[in-house]
Amino acid sequence: MTGFATAKGAAPGASWSWDLRSVNGKGLDLRLRVPDWIDGLEARLRARLTAELGRGNVTLNLRLTREEGAVELSVNPAGLSAALRAMAQVEAEAMQTGLSLAPATAADILGLRGVLDSRAQDSDTAPLLAALMTDFDSVLADFRAMRRAEGRALHKVIEAQLAQIATLVDDIAAATEARAAEMAAALRSNLARVIDNADGADPQRVAQELALIAVKADVTEEVDRLRAHIDAARALLTTAEPVGRKLDFLMQEFNREANTLCSKSQHKALTRIGLDLKTVIDQMREQVQNIQ
Repeated sequence: MTGFATAKGAAPGASWSWDLRSVNGKGLDLRLRVPDWIDGLEARLRARLTAELGRGNVTLNLRLTREEGAVELSVNPAGLSAALRAMAQVEAEAMQTGLSLAPATAADILGLRGVLDSRAQDSDTAPLLAALMTDFDSVLADFRAMRRAEGRALHKVIEAQLAQIATLVDDIAAATEARAAEMAAALRSNLARVIDNADGADPQRVAQELALIAVKADVTEEVDRLRAHIDAARALLTTAEPVGRKLDFLMQEFNREANTLCSKSQHKALTRIGLDLKTVIDQMREQVQNIQ
């Protein structure tokens, strides 16, 4: 199920922005991009998301900026010594070639990589972690509100598709009754053809074969199971718990019955209705992928 939420927050010495979004997915795939120097942050966020979400490819980005006053600068003695030695070597080689270099300032030297170290004045990240987790609660609430709104819209779409399926199943039952006369005539024709060419055949075996033909064309069980699947799907839509995976499985059962029905139809009108049924089932299956 898709969702999106952004927010900004701040605490003494730091400010940040959240970006939380998801797209459809069969399972739950979490991708977090958060600062790794805050002890326990990623684990806490991952646990929070896992507890709240059941499906979707979810991406969480946290951009955090520390204020200048919250960072302490210090000279790295080893880095400074290495920089000075490198500068002396450059000056010596420049003089040998007759080049004159401008004097380096302290600012020039401090700007060299490795000369300055920066670290947070307060190494205890627990207060910042607590502030971030508190702020994240509102981000997650907005995210879930958007997903719920989408869920309500999907609920209406799937209910309408189930109503279409129910109507088509009723049409199948009616077409099956209309087909009965044609099937009876076909069976009588088959029986006459068999009798004309069944010299020495076992009458009981002939009767069994004809009965088997009738059984193979009977779609009563498929119609009954389709109606049971409709009832099961409607019941799932009334529950508050995540039902995406259960509906996924149910859609496979819908499709199986529709395929069997089409293979048994032996009737133009029944085949047409069966194909319409398969189309609606496929459309509903696509929507079910969006449900948690």
